[in-house]
Amino acid sequence: MSQLPELALLFQRFGIALGLGLMIGVERERGAKDAFAGIRTFPLITLMGCAAAMLNDHFAPWSFPFTFVILAAFVLASYVFTGSAGEPGITTEISSLLGFLYGALVWWKMTELAAALAVVTVLLLATKQPLERLSQRIGPQDLAAALQFGVITLIVLPILPDQTYDPLEVINPREIWKMVVLIAGIDLVGYALIKVLGPQQGIGLAGLLGGLASSTAVTLGFSRHSREDPRLAPELALGMILACTIMFVRVLAEVFAINPAVGRVLVTPIASAGGAGLAGCAYLWFSQRRKARQAGQQTVEASNPFELWPAIQFGLLFGVILFLSKAAQEYFGSAGVYVSSIIAGATDVDAITLSLSRLAGDSITERLAAQGITLAALANTAVKAAIATIAGAPALRRHVLPIFGAMIAAGIIVSFVVI
Repeated sequence: MSQLPELALLFQRFGIALGLGLMIGVERERGAKDAFAGIRTFPLITLMGCAAAMLNDHFAPWSFPFTFVILAAFVLASYVFTGSAGEPGITTEISSLLGFLYGALVWWKMTELAAALAVVTVLLLATKQPLERLSQRIGPQDLAAALQFGVITLIVLPILPDQTYDPLEVINPREIWKMVVLIAGIDLVGYALIKVLGPQQGIGLAGLLGGLASSTAVTLGFSRHSREDPRLAPELALGMILACTIMFVRVLAEVFAINPAVGRVLVTPIASAGGAGLAGCAYLWFSQRRKARQAGQQTVEASNPFELWPAIQFGLLFGVILFLSKAAQEYFGSAGVYVSSIIAGATDVDAITLSLSRLAGDSITERLAAQGITLAALANTAVKAAIATIAGAPALRRHVLPIFGAMIAAGIIVSFVVI
């Protein structure tokens, strides 16, 4: 029999177990008043788990599984006698068994894990209605997107080889596929936000949320709509600029996820270009505030955010851009990075952003990578300005072109002159 810890440590462990039980019990007391366990029972269950683990380690082996089986039997009996045919769920019963295990984890010095799991448990219990509403909004396409994301993340990624296959030693299949997973994850998060929030109340909110998935798609859709109804040009311009500003935020998030050192250099030019976009949004908002329109309740329909074949195409594009960026830097120096950034950014800013973030600190400097990413984002903004010019109404061009110009000028000046 091993020696028990000091008394202070015993009080600490049992106190933490008591707190976790209280946290779950408070939620059950408020959310399910007819449940068999509430604010008093759950702390007792977590204390029981902690005590059973202590007895198992120091006094009576097998006492922990024996106690767990006894508790499970009581929980089952309670469900049989008190369960309702109209509400056959066993959420509280399962939570009580989990609470017992959380108490045991505290005794076994896994306090952080027990606390994190208890917080997740309370979160799931407290968000029953929002989760039920979300499940009702999920359609076949949403399930297909989630399954495809699971395939590329859990099946394809682990089996890809983790080595390079090119003379420049930059084409690593697993590393390239990680970028595919990252972009797909960002798209799914944006799509989930749109589904949770429901129909957007206004063109401005539509542009803001639509920009999370594809600011280029928002730009094209709003430009075409401005030709159909030029009276909505100011509102459509606001949504378009919001979507393009969100693109700068997304680029910065991607860079920090891959290479924080580049992200710290990139903050100033990206914030300057994005700040110019926000200033333009504020101008459009206040100038149109007095002109509330019923047509302003248009929304952007969200479609399947991810499919497997586009993901493969992105992976191929990312590999090609990664190779060309390294080759351009190898043979042409800094000028090659600038040229490849402009060309790649005109079509897809994500691929060149992730490529340069990976190369920074190894093949190129963080400053050069940040300048290349800035050029890619500004080239992408210039393409959106061209889309608005070609596909949009004259009234739309009058609103968006000066703001796009200010965003591009701010990014170039800060990145290449100030820094």
